[in-house]
Amino acid sequence: MTDQSESAFRDAGRDRRTATEVPETPQTLNPAYRLAFADDDFLCRRELRPVRLQLELLKFDLLLDEAGIDTTVVLFGGARIPATPDDARSETLADLSRFYDEARAFARKVTEHSLKGGGREWVIATGGGPGVMEAGNRGAAEAGGRSIGLNIVLPHEQAPNSYVTPDLSFNFHYFAIRKMHFLMRARAVCVFPGGFGTLDELFETLTLVQTGRMKQVPIILFGKSFWEEIVNWDALARAGTISATDLDLFRYAESAEEAMAILEEWKPAPPRDIVPDR
Repeated sequence: MTDQSESAFRDAGRDRRTATEVPETPQTLNPAYRLAFADDDFLCRRELRPVRLQLELLKFDLLLDEAGIDTTVVLFGGARIPATPDDARSETLADLSRFYDEARAFARKVTEHSLKGGGREWVIATGGGPGVMEAGNRGAAEAGGRSIGLNIVLPHEQAPNSYVTPDLSFNFHYFAIRKMHFLMRARAVCVFPGGFGTLDELFETLTLVQTGRMKQVPIILFGKSFWEEIVNWDALARAGTISATDLDLFRYAESAEEAMAILEEWKPAPPRDIVPDR
């Protein structure tokens, strides 16, 4: 019997290599002759955007499947949160530097828990950059476990931090696909102080859970005083733009220990009644 895992057709990678060995002629040197899937200029055309979106969706998902990662614990937080007060650019950032330590300790505890179960569940996932993201990947590495980094190409940033597991270090062009991947396998979302990007990630998560587009997971905000100064949650409820029960979608924590207790005690609330769009 033949090996059914082998395709009857010639391997695409082999043809890509073979195509580089053809004689150089006006025809073979012309971009039109390039294999479509090996032609970077072609793949970057505006008309190919749907294909690029699909590729960013597939690559991460396939590689996490191959790595045997079933669920994640996501850490969002600011790239500018320093590891020590001395590294801070402002007095406020110096005060917030304690959350670097808390993110690091929390990720270490989560990873230790993950490893007890074989390391397929509760794998730390961050944006892969500096600040809180680095702290999360660092804590996971210190516990001897794997962690994921979902970097994105930005004009002035950013390279992946050195603590991300190399074969779980990804780079994205599309913010939307990156945010989708953050949440597809998330079993908890932990949000530390941060800027526009962190706020975007937090509100995307809250919106998906609020509208029933994503199943309920623990959403933990580190630093109650920071978040209550940044967002007047009660004013939104009083105005009627959100329901009072929407304030139950998240919990506050000040330390890694408090956050772990929330995860260990968490039970999903009853299904929410969603008011349909009209």
